[in-house]
Amino acid sequence: MTLRSFTSLAGLVLVALAAGAVHVTQGTSAIGFHDLLDLAVGRGDQLTRDVLMGSRLPRLLAGLVVGLAVGVSGALLQSVTRNPLASPDTLAINGGAWFAATVVAAFGISLPLFLQGGIAFVGGLVGAGLVLTLSGGASGPARLVLAGSALALALGSMTGMLLLLFEEQTQSLFAWGNGNLVQISIDAPAQGAVAVTAVVLVAMLLCRRLDLLALGDDAASSLGVNVRLIQLVAVLLAVLLASLAVTVAGPMGFIGLCAPVLARLSGRWVKDVHRHRVLLPLSGLIGIVLVVVADVLMRLVPTGAFGPGVPTGVATTMFGAMVLIGIARGFRQGGTVPEAPSARSRTGSPFRFTALLVAGLSVLLVGATLLGLLAGRGWTLMGEDRLLLGDVVNWLSGNAGPLVHYTLEERVPRLLAATFAGAALALAGCATQAVCRNPLAEPGLLGVTAGAGVGAITCIAFAGVTALWLINISAVVGAAVAFGIVYAVSWRGGLDSIRLVLVGVGVAALGQALIAFILISFSPYDTQLALTWLNGSTYGRTYEQVVPLVIVVLVAVPILFRHRNDLDVMALDDDTPRVLGLSLERTRLTLLVTAVVLTAASASAIGLVVFTGLVAPHAARAVVGSRHVRVLPVAMLLGAILVSLADTFGRNVIAPDQVPAGMVTALIGTPYFVWLLWRSRA
Repeated sequence: MTLRSFTSLAGLVLVALAAGAVHVTQGTSAIGFHDLLDLAVGRGDQLTRDVLMGSRLPRLLAGLVVGLAVGVSGALLQSVTRNPLASPDTLAINGGAWFAATVVAAFGISLPLFLQGGIAFVGGLVGAGLVLTLSGGASGPARLVLAGSALALALGSMTGMLLLLFEEQTQSLFAWGNGNLVQISIDAPAQGAVAVTAVVLVAMLLCRRLDLLALGDDAASSLGVNVRLIQLVAVLLAVLLASLAVTVAGPMGFIGLCAPVLARLSGRWVKDVHRHRVLLPLSGLIGIVLVVVADVLMRLVPTGAFGPGVPTGVATTMFGAMVLIGIARGFRQGGTVPEAPSARSRTGSPFRFTALLVAGLSVLLVGATLLGLLAGRGWTLMGEDRLLLGDVVNWLSGNAGPLVHYTLEERVPRLLAATFAGAALALAGCATQAVCRNPLAEPGLLGVTAGAGVGAITCIAFAGVTALWLINISAVVGAAVAFGIVYAVSWRGGLDSIRLVLVGVGVAALGQALIAFILISFSPYDTQLALTWLNGSTYGRTYEQVVPLVIVVLVAVPILFRHRNDLDVMALDDDTPRVLGLSLERTRLTLLVTAVVLTAASASAIGLVVFTGLVAPHAARAVVGSRHVRVLPVAMLLGAILVSLADTFGRNVIAPDQVPAGMVTALIGTPYFVWLLWRSRA
């Protein structure tokens, strides 16, 4: 290590010490710097000692442990995958670890720290294994982020379901799930410090082999490195570090991405940063500084009575999302993401087959609608006899009794909302996947869904929950703003599909952080209501709320069918549309705006529903081929059936309680997505 490198590391240590010194002076009590200084020279009182040892030092130690762990973890993952976007977040390690920890908490199981870390390690390892193995090693930056973000979305939805169904057992996990350094004692961070230090020391033993691995697999093998073994060990160590961090303080968003990136960018001052003996400790130090400074800043922000409880991970996620967006801006135009084989498995299907399929799906949709009308409250009518088909006929003819009339007047708007929301999301998914040229893309991964969530949650927190029409308008505005940001940032002399996806993922992460910040800072008592909306619920819907969605779908259908041939050629590359005389940027903008309006209308009607925009278009292409004249009607019907059945199932599976429709679609979409990754791993 050169003198300049050593000096740079020493300077970073001083910055960390200064941040730590400021950190211990912060807190809800009146104890400040002078009180701590008196304690240091032996003149302090017992109260000061108790506050320092019982609250402030444990919180600071937790920040040091988490920063070191995720910083080194991200550096290991980026080195092994040779991908600057690899991190515990983008590989779904944090999502898997959080889900595993929530499962344990939901069933009321109390475990010591090392067993909690073991459970989180298993969850994180499963998440990383799915992203790396099923996606063929995630050889491309966009593919890695897309696969990891989609899987993290699925894991987050299932975690949200547990938070709703087991509210009492998991009431403190929402804040913890966003990365919270608050500790009840020094035991957990102290044990975590020992474990993280040991794992980092083991990782340092791999430095020389990791240096050789950077030369390429063939070169490393010729120099005697067992490439597969080193990659496996490095990934296991990275997952273990990330899992320990989650166990101590919850998922600390994007530090594992930012710290190694900033470390590599410091090559101007640290000449040996390409060597892992410098890169790993430097990433760990930067991780420590980022976490501690983020915690200091979050405690300085005036957020009312609940300010001290705002998770540190909210700030780190915001910063990390901006770093991801900055990296995405550097990708050059013209890149593509390989299409999944199943998406092009059929060159086309006869018109008669498509017509019969559309007719069959229409019959299934009618059946799903009737099932939704008859099924409710555990298949009973307000605790009495079951609702029968004859009751529906009587209601349609205006001859139903008061109880039947009341029941169907409640169920029909819900079914209409679910059906048209599913159709809207499927159509939006068709447009998004064609524009992005990737069957793994969906509107939620372009930041639109998160933007709608920010708008709605802002309204819930500051305007109350009674003005539902205002919530819907806020969701539409939030979605439009998010799309505007994604489109503007992605534009660099043209709109590149890879840049669009990466920027969208960054904006989506930023939106999720803003949602958590608003909820915890200003409206903590509305968390359960907000979680219900964020996971897609049709509860209490009225005809007035469904009409705008129906109008949007009816307007969007002819627009998309008019551009059906444009969707076909845009799904190929950027050059073919221009050769054929298509105004690429204008058409692209038209289709994306249509997808955004469809997604926003769906969100305003039933909240956020995931995976419908991914599953329905992909399933349609797998059955009828890639021509959008066939894909659009089939996908629209599949989406409508999926969300309609999900709503019916959610209303009955644990009646009289209800599971939001979005959670059911996540449970359905997750195994389908895993299968899709398996098919497209090459």
